[in-house]
Amino acid sequence: MFGMGFTEIIIIAVIAILFLGPDKLPEAMVQIAKFFRSTKNTINTMKNTIEEEMQVKSIKDEALAYKKELLDASNQVKSATDIKQMAAKLTTLEDDTFDDIFDAPKKDNVPENKPETVTLPKKKNTQIEDKLEEDSKNV
Repeated sequence: MFGMGFTEIIIIAVIAILFLGPDKLPEAMVQIAKFFRSTKNTINTMKNTIEEEMQVKSIKDEALAYKKELLDASNQVKSATDIKQMAAKLTTLEDDTFDDIFDAPKKDNVPENKPETVTLPKKKNTQIEDKLEEDSKNV
């Protein structure tokens, strides 16, 4: 017990009998036993608390891992269902498969329809032109 031998325990008992006397020795032994029992209970309680905390920590770590997996999965679902992103991906494709569809009229030598420019004759402001002609003649 606590690294003490039998002789050391007897020496401590004799000293206790001398100091406490035979009257108070049984009461002192009961108090010492209660102290050791309460210390043992406290140590066991601390041990159980630490074990519970470690279990809570492991449960918390698992919950965080599940949360991360769920967030990743929801992001993948979001990106898969996002039409704007899908359209952007399709427009940035550099695949030759779409060239056949869009360049088909060019390959068949069909003339392309070009927009025509329409120009209208400008109206002349006759009064201003008349004054300019008169001024130019007077000079």
